[in-house]
Amino acid sequence: MKIARFRTDDGTIHLGAVVDATVVALSGLADAITSSADVVAAAMLEPAARDAALDESSSWSLDAVTLLAPVPSPPKFLAIGLNYVDHIEEGGRPIPEHPIFFNKQRTCVNDPFGDVPIPPESPDHVDYEGELGLVIGRESRRVSAADAPSIVAGYMAINDVSVRDWQRRAPTMTLGKSWDGHGPTGPWLVTTDELSDPHGLRMQTFVNDELRQDTTTDKMVFDCWNQIETLSTVCTLEVGDILATGTSSGVAAYFDPPKFLHDGDVVRIEIENVGTIENKFVTETL
Repeated sequence: MKIARFRTDDGTIHLGAVVDATVVALSGLADAITSSADVVAAAMLEPAARDAALDESSSWSLDAVTLLAPVPSPPKFLAIGLNYVDHIEEGGRPIPEHPIFFNKQRTCVNDPFGDVPIPPESPDHVDYEGELGLVIGRESRRVSAADAPSIVAGYMAINDVSVRDWQRRAPTMTLGKSWDGHGPTGPWLVTTDELSDPHGLRMQTFVNDELRQDTTTDKMVFDCWNQIETLSTVCTLEVGDILATGTSSGVAAYFDPPKFLHDGDVVRIEIENVGTIENKFVTETL
């Protein structure tokens, strides 16, 4: 099932399931504001229970609603760097022996089609990174790679927007990864009964319709299950945590000259069997 948070014309936020070009309400599974916990709880239900909650009497055309970030307020937004060989090579770096993780502050979360601010503090170093994202569905610690699939609620597309000059100010990368609005996610959460294996999916990033990134998710150095094993060894993974699983070659910083984003640029990320997010980058005014 594709589980979506969406807003209708009257301003009400709903939880629903996307079926073809329609979104159908999931009745009785959400509170008035359809929180992150509601979305994850719905994703972790047995498929039959979710199907039973479909309210065919309350449905909308997809083009008549505004899709929102599936998980608006994750406890943690974690990400991995240098996880595709071609991206490592374009930066002239060695393949890491261990996963390199960093965090994005959760205020970076943005909607799948929302505008992304270009900060006036760094107008010429904003970059894109198309990534597969996963959401944790069960609080867990010390999860083996073999058991990792069982704690995943679902998958979505992510743009790990990066402010490169600020990123280079510290080895943690956090400052360059955490600007408000620099984490578009969505367009919905694809549950694991619909997508059992997230590896081998085609993932593409376009800027103003120019193809910049083109890979498949089986080219990760450390796959999704290894990432979960590593992170859960260190800290408890909480319900609603987001994990961005890495990007491929073709980021703006490594073109000659660099192709950083500017006012009006549109970035579209498409992931096979997951969905598409598309965001316009707009100069932020103070």
